[in-house]
Amino acid sequence: MIGKTTARLAATTVLVMAAFSASGPAFAKSELILAIGGEPDTGYDPLLGWGRYGHPLFQSTLLKRDAGLNTVPDLATEWMLSDDRLVWTIKLRSDVVFSDGTPLTAEDVAFTFNEAASSGGALDLTVMEKAEAVDATTVEIYLKRPWVTFSENFYSLGIVPSQEYGPGYARQPVGSGPFRLVSWTEGEQLIVEANSKYYGKKPAFDRLTFVFSGEDTSLAAARTGDVDMVSVPALMADESIKGFDKIVVPSVDNRGLSFPIPEPGEVNAEGQPVGNAVTSDLAIRRAINLGVDRAQLVDVALNGYGRPAYGPADGLPWSNPDAAVAYDPDAARAMLDEAGWVPGADGIRVRDGVRATFDIYFPASDSVRQALSVVVSEQLKALGIAAQPKGVTWEQIGRIDHQQPVMFGWGSHSPIEVYSLYNSAWGGIDFYNPGYFSDSTVDGHLADAQHAESLEQSYPHWQAAEWDGETGFSARGLAGWAWLVNLDHVYFVNDCLDVGETQIEPHGHGWPITAMIEQWTWTCD
Repeated sequence: MIGKTTARLAATTVLVMAAFSASGPAFAKSELILAIGGEPDTGYDPLLGWGRYGHPLFQSTLLKRDAGLNTVPDLATEWMLSDDRLVWTIKLRSDVVFSDGTPLTAEDVAFTFNEAASSGGALDLTVMEKAEAVDATTVEIYLKRPWVTFSENFYSLGIVPSQEYGPGYARQPVGSGPFRLVSWTEGEQLIVEANSKYYGKKPAFDRLTFVFSGEDTSLAAARTGDVDMVSVPALMADESIKGFDKIVVPSVDNRGLSFPIPEPGEVNAEGQPVGNAVTSDLAIRRAINLGVDRAQLVDVALNGYGRPAYGPADGLPWSNPDAAVAYDPDAARAMLDEAGWVPGADGIRVRDGVRATFDIYFPASDSVRQALSVVVSEQLKALGIAAQPKGVTWEQIGRIDHQQPVMFGWGSHSPIEVYSLYNSAWGGIDFYNPGYFSDSTVDGHLADAQHAESLEQSYPHWQAAEWDGETGFSARGLAGWAWLVNLDHVYFVNDCLDVGETQIEPHGHGWPITAMIEQWTWTCD
């Protein structure tokens, strides 16, 4: 989860505005200045997650998706899975070199996958046995067991050079992507230039400057013409800027409230306390899902730029539309009454001496999550639940997310995200499954999905994990989360810049708008 604190943004505003001023007005044709957020805390290393939610920019991937999310080749020319679904054989282009001029071969691909698997983290590589270079242009990847989402790494894992990778790579990446890094001033800006050795369609722009600034500063820079593109939160999306077009891109980028599932008293492997006396009760979790007015959240917190969310993958083939619940605050109150949560003198419910209160944590630098947290807090008062919004840093969130609800954001082109949010084994890994959701029936459906013969054949199993008619992770079942909204991504783009057809975008980290950057053109003389 990538984030910067409000304090840090305030501290760097003057520096960023100086960068804008030094750059002058929007460049014609050859250079662009972009204020689209997304500075990664861990740098530009694919093995640490860079590129999972957008174009890795500096590195190439084996496969990529076009505007319609259809698979198209990138480094790979052929990709085949053995009949037992345990060995991937991948044929590579023979004309690819890294930006430093060294050839990209199967050794580099094998190294990347092996190194990523050994580094751990949230990459879907735990089922990989090994990757081997058969010859200069052929790689074989061996799996421990069939795993339907493993191929998603072919779209997201950027290939690194085996001879150059090591400490410091994240700050000075070498890759075979369309751009190469020139300089990165952390907290201020990133400057990249077109990679002259790139094998694919050449970008129309020689130089890009990504500026990292607060929402207000970025929007101000657009008004003065100091940037060519700016991403804005929903509450600023009704602005009108002379010389800019507003582009609204649909996304699967969602926001939801995590629930710590265990009762207090447990600790995890790191010794951190786990559990919450209120959200551990299923009636509380179900009532919140019934009593939250998602349509109002879209109108008030998103300014209409989005749609209600009922699961982590709404509208995608592996989601289950039957899992959605309708807004019904009367049913929510009745559910709490039946569960023994009785309104106290102040209207807040109590059961066995436990008050129905908790905090809602959100990153203080995120205005949308703040607005969602505040509106949800107000809505829950009508149910007799007191939820206090608290804006903090991501570091602080990482210390309490196993104990208190957090306004998280997710959204991927792959069902692996569903797996990692709800599988018991993923409890507390990074920010995945922060509430330690665990259910053997759901785990069984997820395992069946992963062992399906194809992605298409896995869809019914993912859907059953969400709701199988009796249980599931959704609000109709065990209510592991309260999913709230799906965002539209809003950009103001210089009216001379044509970005072409856009994808349905994933979560906003990693510049998803740049996924089709090779098709961007400048239309003015």
